[in-house]
Amino acid sequence: MKAPQILRILIADDHAIVREGLKQILADTGDIVVAGDAASGLDAIKMMRAGEYDVLLLDISMPDRSGIEVLKQLRQEFPKLAVLMLSMHREDQYAIRSLKAGASGYLNKQSAPDELVNAIRLVAQGHKYISPALAQQLANQIGDDRAVPPHETLSDRE
Repeated sequence: MKAPQILRILIADDHAIVREGLKQILADTGDIVVAGDAASGLDAIKMMRAGEYDVLLLDISMPDRSGIEVLKQLRQEFPKLAVLMLSMHREDQYAIRSLKAGASGYLNKQSAPDELVNAIRLVAQGHKYISPALAQQLANQIGDDRAVPPHETLSDRE
């Protein structure tokens, strides 16, 4: 029987208490190890260049560089890296921007610990991850767009 692969995680968040909390959650998994943590976007970039990680947990709001900026730079250097964006912001505000910038997934910091672990495992396998709540919001927005007849979206000039 093949032993499960250990996933090496880099946590990038400017709040020490959040980094420590994430470490505690992931310590109980058995197949996920926190191999490093960074307090800034620049530190995350340096650590990615110096180490080997399977998944980057990246805070979207950091003081030196936004998570989106860090994501775009790392995408150029590490195109296959799984990046799970973490945010305290409402999902609909930043999720689409993150995914368009190349994130593998997006998770709100209010999510349950089990959802975080599941999201990490999925993005590590090459899948995309969005929460069920975000999926519902996106489905509703798409449905709302179709409910408006095309001629009603035209401006007066059109």
